[in-house]
Amino acid sequence: MNLGNFFSELRRRNVYKVAVAYIVGGWALSQGIAQVFPVFDVPNWVIRLVVMLIIIGLPIALVLSWVFELTPEGLKRTEDVDVTKESRRHSYAWIYIVVIGAAISLTLFFVGRYTGERTTLSRGESAIGIPTKSIAVLPLLNESGDPRDEYFSDGLSEELIAALAQINGLKVIGRSSSFRFKGRHEEPKTIGEKLGVSTLLEGTVRKQDDRVRIVAELVNAADGITLWTRTFDRELKDIFAVQQEIARAVADSLKVTLLGSQDKSSQMATNSVEAHNAYLQGHFYFLRRNVEDYRKAVSYFDQAIQLDPNYALAYAERAETWTMLGDLTGQRPTAYPKARNDAEKAVAIAPGLAEAHAALGWVRFFGEWKFAEGLTELRRAKELSPANPTANDLLARVIVYVGRIEEAERQAREAVELDPLSVATQFNLGRVLFYAGKLDEAEAAGRKVAELQPSAASSHRWQVLVAVHRGDGEIALREAQLEPDDNFRPFELALAQYVRGDRVAADAALADLVANGRDNLAYQIAEVYAVRHEIDKAFEWLQIAFDNHDGGTLSLLVDPLLRGLRDDPRYKNLLAKLGLPAAS
Repeated sequence: MNLGNFFSELRRRNVYKVAVAYIVGGWALSQGIAQVFPVFDVPNWVIRLVVMLIIIGLPIALVLSWVFELTPEGLKRTEDVDVTKESRRHSYAWIYIVVIGAAISLTLFFVGRYTGERTTLSRGESAIGIPTKSIAVLPLLNESGDPRDEYFSDGLSEELIAALAQINGLKVIGRSSSFRFKGRHEEPKTIGEKLGVSTLLEGTVRKQDDRVRIVAELVNAADGITLWTRTFDRELKDIFAVQQEIARAVADSLKVTLLGSQDKSSQMATNSVEAHNAYLQGHFYFLRRNVEDYRKAVSYFDQAIQLDPNYALAYAERAETWTMLGDLTGQRPTAYPKARNDAEKAVAIAPGLAEAHAALGWVRFFGEWKFAEGLTELRRAKELSPANPTANDLLARVIVYVGRIEEAERQAREAVELDPLSVATQFNLGRVLFYAGKLDEAEAAGRKVAELQPSAASSHRWQVLVAVHRGDGEIALREAQLEPDDNFRPFELALAQYVRGDRVAADAALADLVANGRDNLAYQIAEVYAVRHEIDKAFEWLQIAFDNHDGGTLSLLVDPLLRGLRDDPRYKNLLAKLGLPAAS
């Protein structure tokens, strides 16, 4: 059969008509499945399977149309039928099938688009999967004319984040991510997509003498359209009331419920304008996260508490500051009791304040190694304010240490969702994933940390440790050499050079680490000796870390670098002394 005769035979046997009818009908059927199945929560893989079967069925239908012919007497082989007569009889039927199928297909497509959007929105998501009930507070612009008032506008922005975190069912992005857009002029849609939110709260602050003027604007991130603008001219002493007014306006606009707003407002607030001002300055320095600024923060929190001895929020944040100072300076015996006293005072003054319970939980767990009590307080903080970034971040940091890897991963991912551009949340996610053995994801989280803040201490830690775990000394060395922290780099180099096989360089890096890291890096020294299979030395330094109350010791139960020590009785004894469960 030549090519011309073949195509004529295709036409004579109605193969063309079957192909067109099948394609139109199959498309209509797939559209119906795509719209109807999700309503009944049918898994996506089932939908994909049905569509694949429809596609696979096309060549089968074409073969059958070549071999068989549908007649009034039923299905018969083509050779036994007068195909020309049957074709004339049904010459118009296939056209009706195509037209009806096309009409059904188009109807399902447009109905599906409409109902799909309605269903998505009713479930609380936008068309691109962003929750409709979600918001980011962009840093309020300081219009006071004095750059030294920057702390005030930044502080108000963060207090608005805390106030909005009280709204039930509202996703609120944390400070670290929102503040990445400070001074940047990006389109609302871009910001919304990067932060995973549908609305943005922005505005300006003008502080003069004892008065403040706040202009707040709620913006739809998808199209940049302003939903509302409100202007508040108030005395400084009314600042907390203004925050609650803004929070209520947001709640009304997004049709969500503001829970416990008055109680939260009263427990966060102070009647002293001067105390609030001192707290904001302390908070400004606290967020810089280095020893010198932590000390400045303490001095401002001291002022706030002297001006208002019942200022719970100032006590809570001073407690966190003391904990950080103690760990960074090695002055734990003096700093940790101060942190405990401040946190307990904050909870006593304001038992409904999430920040107070978060501070106490952090002190109990990280400072005192009272793990059960610490977890109880941190869980209480999350109950009081489910969207509070601080409560979520601290809880994510500590769960992993008691061996609850899966729960820790869920919490760490939730913390990242609430603060996606935060170095701290990404770093902790990397830690949890490394302990869970998910090396590719741990490395990706580490690279995200380095991307977000290249100068951050330990910004190459997970890249190095993943390479060490894989036995890839070259990559480990390359990443270790990029580590910006002079104190931490010798630890990474000691591991990388050992895995790489350069014993001379590995010994030199370890000697540097031992000479300069006894007070703050004893646990890391133990990790290096464990990787080098120098077991006695590893336990010697683990004991030093334990005696120093080194925070790294909390990783003892789950640290993959110590896997070679787990069968040693000394390891189990150390776990028992620490109060952690026995390794499985």
